[in-house]
Amino acid sequence: MKKQISIKEKIIDYVYTISNQPVIFRDLLSANSHYNEGMYVDAGKLGFRMRIWKAYLAYAGICAIVLIPLFLLLHKALEHLNFHISIIGSIIATAAIFIGFTFFKSWLRDGITLKLIKKVWAIHFPYFSYEKYSKKVEDIYNESLKKEIHKKDLQQYVLEQLVATEDK
Repeated sequence: MKKQISIKEKIIDYVYTISNQPVIFRDLLSANSHYNEGMYVDAGKLGFRMRIWKAYLAYAGICAIVLIPLFLLLHKALEHLNFHISIIGSIIATAAIFIGFTFFKSWLRDGITLKLIKKVWAIHFPYFSYEKYSKKVEDIYNESLKKEIHKKDLQQYVLEQLVATEDK
């Protein structure tokens, strides 16, 4: 049975380059913590990069699919309006397109971030599902930062704390 790939996944695969280098445990914890808090996740920690021209092409394609039929439908209705209204409408539409690209990039970035966090999570935490344990691991990681746990002891500390909270 073939897995269905969503349009978002296809766009993400087209727009982003993903590094072959492994993501270290500490970077996963940091990225998970930032993502859960709705913060910006450093692309270097997870190993991805946006190819901006491909993002422009993908966004232009989406805009064309949405706007061309809309303009064809509205052309007759707007044809006899005062040209000042048409100019103002063009300015608003252009501004919406450029602002929309910022939201599009953010939407894609959130998608690739979550995809890579889940992929790396499966490697570092194979027995703990992301959906159930991501918040617990975030809390343990933040606690380890307060306690100033050394990098070399971090993985053992997190796993011990995770197992200890699971036993309760």
